[in-house]
Amino acid sequence: MVIDVTSLSEPGLEVFGRLTEAQLRNVLDPAKGIFIAESPKVIRVALDAGYQPVSLLCERRHISGDAADIISRCGDIPVYTGDRDLLASLTGYTLTRGVLCAMRRPQPRLLAEVCAGARRLVVIDGVVDTTNIGAIFRSAAALGIDGVLLSRSSCDPLNRRAIRVSMGSVFLVPWTWLDSYDDLRPLGFRTVAMALTDQSLPLDSPCLKAEPRLAIIMGTEGDGLPLQTIAAADYTVRIPMAHGVDSLNVAAAAAVAFWELKVKHEP
Repeated sequence: MVIDVTSLSEPGLEVFGRLTEAQLRNVLDPAKGIFIAESPKVIRVALDAGYQPVSLLCERRHISGDAADIISRCGDIPVYTGDRDLLASLTGYTLTRGVLCAMRRPQPRLLAEVCAGARRLVVIDGVVDTTNIGAIFRSAAALGIDGVLLSRSSCDPLNRRAIRVSMGSVFLVPWTWLDSYDDLRPLGFRTVAMALTDQSLPLDSPCLKAEPRLAIIMGTEGDGLPLQTIAAADYTVRIPMAHGVDSLNVAAAAAVAFWELKVKHEP
């Protein structure tokens, strides 16, 4: 159902411009809410992963172009359309590739479900930058991480920008919220805190690669991991670096750790 937008007060448009991320999480059903996927490529990844579309916002020129296959897959949902300038005035930014999709937020997975069969997890502890969240998810998907766990103090992975930066990888890697590190041990995981301390092991230590199940803990952009988290971890690990550089951005450090600690399969 294509709806030509002539007024920014059109009912149904509020999810694309007037609601905050926190408000979006409570739209339709407080137990579910919705999120916004941006760009045709990301929307296709979400649809392939089984996410349910609610409505589309699309530049008029993309109705029969980049968005045509998406519209055909979404069934009888509202497809709001208009010129680029009008839609940008609604959203506050120029649409990436001209398409946004409001989608139903799924129920959070159970921790045991994310961990079942997993050998390598990443725990994101207190990371609030949406770009870093998206980049960590993209590296996790690309480099063999089986699941992502997040502290409640971390950014929501279904934030619009985090989804876009991840290029839809948030839909490919199972994830959920972690309330206590104590919940990991009964599931067979040993923890690796990424931190610079006098007791840190180098990332390429053979003992790490020999562990059958590891949860790699990445800390905040500023202060890193809390001291109590480091003290409680089974290993504290650093990335050896040159030229006196003391640390990497958390997303870059995560990618290095994922590659080094991934489960290597014999050829």
